[in-house]
Amino acid sequence: MKRIHFTAEDLARTRVATTIGVAAETIDTVKLLRDRDAGLAFRHWHLSVRGRLGQQAGALAALMPVRGPLIDATSLMGDTASIDEAVENLMAAPRALMRLELENLDLHPTHRSWARNLMDGDREARLQVATALRACHSVTVAPYWGRVRSHLSEVRAGYVGTMADGGVERLLTTLCAPLIRWRPPVLEVVHTHDADIHLNGRGLVIAPTMFSTRQVELLYPPLDPDRAPVLAVPSLSGASLDTALWKGVESTAPSLDELLGRTRAAVLRATIGGCGTTELARRLHISPATASHHATALRNARLITTRREGKAVLHTVTSLGIALLGYS
Repeated sequence: MKRIHFTAEDLARTRVATTIGVAAETIDTVKLLRDRDAGLAFRHWHLSVRGRLGQQAGALAALMPVRGPLIDATSLMGDTASIDEAVENLMAAPRALMRLELENLDLHPTHRSWARNLMDGDREARLQVATALRACHSVTVAPYWGRVRSHLSEVRAGYVGTMADGGVERLLTTLCAPLIRWRPPVLEVVHTHDADIHLNGRGLVIAPTMFSTRQVELLYPPLDPDRAPVLAVPSLSGASLDTALWKGVESTAPSLDELLGRTRAAVLRATIGGCGTTELARRLHISPATASHHATALRNARLITTRREGKAVLHTVTSLGIALLGYS
């Protein structure tokens, strides 16, 4: 059990994010492929990607011991949704951070010498990890990332709605039971390791994950103790989103145009991966007012969600919208 201790200041500084980052999600897919009991929600994904990696994931798999802690890719490569930026962060990561992330891993004896080179800043070793990360990403994440990101955005929007209705404590009370329990002022997280964590005014970032299914994790950058840690929360269970997320289906575009109207159907398609009102208008050659009108209708039908980002808004297709599109 991990016990996360909150103060009033921590509650005020708690916020939600969309993702722990594409690098962390990619590493979680490698771990998930090893799991023969990942659940129905990933059945089609398993069938689609299993056997396609071969030796390409070697350097990444070498950093993933069967037992004990795993590498914290969010701390090492950031929470970016871009694999290119994640690789840049990996190549530029301070040697001290690399050492902190690797020195306590229970690696196989055949990989320890190579891992020492990696900790010592060997560029070739880092390139091998970067190449493996890209290879894994291209097979296990990239084909699905638009839909995955839409799902995570929808989950985040749910978090925001809960906070708006009942505050941070309402979110903590309803978050990922039974793995998490809020016993004010302590958030109890079921975990294999026992620890007390005091936030000390930093607050907490709560982020949904797609491919981490077994355990809630607390991630915090070891070289930046003043930065808020991230609580990575599994977002997918059961089989409700299986078909919409992973399984290729025949396109429904012609009937969708008839059902929604050509412009509104085009607006729905444009929100895959997220799109602002001004961008919708520009892409579809319609006025911002018309784009906003169609987005409102789609949102009312629960086919998209809308959240504010600064002065702009971001429209993102929901899982229901994905299923309607037959997007694959």
